[in-house]
Amino acid sequence: MLETTIAGSLPKPSWLAKPRMLWAPWQFAGEELAEAKRDATLLALKEQEDAGIDIVTDGEQSRQHFVHGFLEHIEGVDFTRQIAMGIRNNRYQALVPTVTGPLQRKASVHAVEAGIARAHTKRKLKFTLPGPMTIVDTIADAHYGDKVKLAMAFAGLLNDEARELEAIGVDVIQFDEPAFNVYTKAVTEWGIAALHRAAEGLACKTAVHICFGYGIKANIDWKASLGSEWRQYEAIFPALAASRIDQISVESAGAKVPIELLGLLGGKDVLLGAIDVASEHVETPEEVAATIERALSFVPAERLFPCTNCGMAPMGRPLAIGKLAALAVGAALVRERLAGRLR
Repeated sequence: MLETTIAGSLPKPSWLAKPRMLWAPWQFAGEELAEAKRDATLLALKEQEDAGIDIVTDGEQSRQHFVHGFLEHIEGVDFTRQIAMGIRNNRYQALVPTVTGPLQRKASVHAVEAGIARAHTKRKLKFTLPGPMTIVDTIADAHYGDKVKLAMAFAGLLNDEARELEAIGVDVIQFDEPAFNVYTKAVTEWGIAALHRAAEGLACKTAVHICFGYGIKANIDWKASLGSEWRQYEAIFPALAASRIDQISVESAGAKVPIELLGLLGGKDVLLGAIDVASEHVETPEEVAATIERALSFVPAERLFPCTNCGMAPMGRPLAIGKLAALAVGAALVRERLAGRLR
């Protein structure tokens, strides 16, 4: 009950990549880089375990970016043909590669790092993949000419990848869809259908992560423009509640999301963001516990999984580790209180 987990990414050690930035350049190449990624993955697992996290991830230590880390291994995606494009409804500009031909996996994309993680932890293991809608929003298209066709093509590749990860022993496969908070109408029109295609045939737990983005300036500025209540979830939660996805990962800590919206997710596991990744403040265990206890008015304890709001990749490592420890201790406090009421 109240098993803790994280949204996916953790900061990389400075010896692996430049700290506190997205798309950070690697410090090594070739075999040295492969060894450094392996070492960083083991370190990420150990730090999560030491902090008391119950369902761990590889920390996305082998990826420069949660979307591009997948795209780099896909035929039909040309990284030499990059363009500056507004993503997340022009919230910020990013240099993105271009789809120039039919999409196909060259080989398994993440089997190596998933295998390393599975071999070195006895805890439940979650692995994250970018969702189809978010991929489409983070790439230029010069071939398919239709967002839905492009999303479904990527969804098929993601499904192939997810089935291989499940066979390796991954317990939870999560698709990251921050674009769901931006294109709410498209979520019900084709986003969930693409998500279903990506998760087709999986027997392990499936999750979708929806948030208001990394703790970077563009996202922080956007949040400041959203007013006194952030109700984007309200438009998509009913459709997600009716979906075949098992778990929904949402932002809550330090956010202006009305907590009662969680009641729209009846029947689903909720990965509750109880750690603010856009703040330098390390939450106290009591602050974490308070976030969890507010959610318990709308989600049964057996369906609630305390989590981080989003990935922690751009964060300083000591700060991230402190927040992980607070998450675990805060969840333990709530478990103790609930057990006391049952005595």
